[in-house]
Amino acid sequence: MHCPKCGQQQVSEETRFCSRCGLLLSGVAQVMANDGIIPTNQGGFTGTGDSPRRRGIKLGVFIFLLTFILVPIFGVIALGLNLEPWLPGIAVFLFGGGGILRIAYALMFESSQPTGLGGAAAAPVFPRSVGEARSEPQLTAGPASTGSYSPPRQGRWMETSDLNQPSSVTDNTTKLLQEEENR
Repeated sequence: MHCPKCGQQQVSEETRFCSRCGLLLSGVAQVMANDGIIPTNQGGFTGTGDSPRRRGIKLGVFIFLLTFILVPIFGVIALGLNLEPWLPGIAVFLFGGGGILRIAYALMFESSQPTGLGGAAAAPVFPRSVGEARSEPQLTAGPASTGSYSPPRQGRWMETSDLNQPSSVTDNTTKLLQEEENR
């Protein structure tokens, strides 16, 4: 198998990443095993395909609905032990408020793109078949734009032979001693 990005031949079909460019090859191996067809959920990629946002909303609703089960239980426990009703109040605050906050967090900050791998990073996108063209930008033929190019400034150009070579420590010491004698 060869890497589709850089063309490097891989040592084994079980290689997960390209040894040259680091491209994830597990999806490529699945596509090659299916003769260029992307596997579907029936026999290929596993997972629910839910987005992180949808999973967060589901979790928030579950936590919020848990309030309606746990608050009466804590209320009965508080009545049975002759305690103040702080235990059901804390349950309402934690579960009800926590569920609402989880829903708000999911709506504001989490991605709506499905992952496809049961919580892992999104699956790589491959063409439907080997012959199908990809939708990557292509280079255009013709001259490149030179609108932002400016030639180097004119001035006194220095050759490398014109540059002063640093003197040695011995030369500097000798010069300093000669200057002291001349004083």
